[in-house]
Amino acid sequence: MASVDTTRNSRQSEKTVTATVGQANAGKVVSGGRKPESAAGTYPTTEWERRMRDIVQAGGMPPLDVTAPSYEELRPYGHRETAGFPVYKNLERRLLEAGHHPDPEIAHVLATCAAYAYSDARTLSMILARMGLEDNHCQMIQTSVDAMLICSTAFFIQSESGKVGILCYRGTEPLNFINWLSDIDLEPERIGYQIGDPRATVHAGTYRNVRATRYEVMNMLRRASERQPGHIGQPDGASRSGDAYGSAPSEGNLEALYITGHSQGGAMAALLGVMIRHERKYREALGDRLKAVYTYGQPMIGDPAFAEACERDEFLRENVIRYVYDSDIVPHLPSTSSGPFRHFGREYHYRVPHLRNSLIDTLTHQRFATHARRGQWEARRRPTSQLAGLLGIPLSALSFIARKFEATRSLPAVYSVDDHLPQHYISALTPPGVQNEYGD
Repeated sequence: MASVDTTRNSRQSEKTVTATVGQANAGKVVSGGRKPESAAGTYPTTEWERRMRDIVQAGGMPPLDVTAPSYEELRPYGHRETAGFPVYKNLERRLLEAGHHPDPEIAHVLATCAAYAYSDARTLSMILARMGLEDNHCQMIQTSVDAMLICSTAFFIQSESGKVGILCYRGTEPLNFINWLSDIDLEPERIGYQIGDPRATVHAGTYRNVRATRYEVMNMLRRASERQPGHIGQPDGASRSGDAYGSAPSEGNLEALYITGHSQGGAMAALLGVMIRHERKYREALGDRLKAVYTYGQPMIGDPAFAEACERDEFLRENVIRYVYDSDIVPHLPSTSSGPFRHFGREYHYRVPHLRNSLIDTLTHQRFATHARRGQWEARRRPTSQLAGLLGIPLSALSFIARKFEATRSLPAVYSVDDHLPQHYISALTPPGVQNEYGD
């Protein structure tokens, strides 16, 4: 069963402790080690008991529900806002009003979100506050079943007003062996997916990972859409004042939803986008709120019949945006040894002319190779093709090593693991003159 964990920032924790102490002092002291008795003759629920109750309701794990630190906490010295902080001053408005995708600022924000999804809810919430979503609210859903190669983690970040939501899936964790087994499965199981063609199939590993947290994710989106505050482990409409957990923004209901992810997280994001568009119960509830799906270094998720069916949907064809950095190997997976797979949506490829950049640095005597990664984004008419056989996998590992040495850094690579790292996507998508995610 999926679970959600809850923590709060220091400011809110202090408020909680104060409330708890006040409740304890309000009771009547009795002998025999009994709990203090309230005026009504009942015993007050302690904070520990409330936490245990919520853990049981959430399925055995504490819920994770975080509110971002304020700008005063992020900027304890100097001015609250400066020319570079936050990175985007009117980010919520940009997300609400964007009429065309891809949008360069949104692409940068979501790439940053997808990269920091490898951390925790507290860190991700803090980073998006720095990007411009002040006082955002972040919830995390996570479940894992090692024997089934399931490791599914989703974050939902909602703006302070509640009008904008970003659903972000965590990608392949570098030190998670189960993740790598799922990604490099040479003979992936297929699951039939009824989307216009009865023969359409999707990668079973991606499908299972989306399904593992789908109902909790959809419940979370439903509450955001219907202005129902509360975390995942809470019954619908329930509220709790004075405890250690937060509640979702309730000023306005969800108007704009974005889905994103890097690597396998991008594949999960794209598949959930398909589900929202294709499955009627989700389309009726969220179809008009879903603005775009942005993925970074995403592997393929379905066969040609599945991709063609997605391309016939105008939204999936135009508003599923895939970014591929230089020689990143992951968008070429699964390989042809696993059978036919194909991408769908719009693809943008960042091409880096390594030899030219190296020559420029040599002629201009640039000691630290400032042009080594400089390139440009190009819209591609044909999507990235599958990896032919398995030889590209060891070649991509060799390329990773070659990029670490100055003498071999400029050599072109057909496939590269190094190009898959999320920081390259952030760097390449940062608009000129814009600060990094820390805003200073």
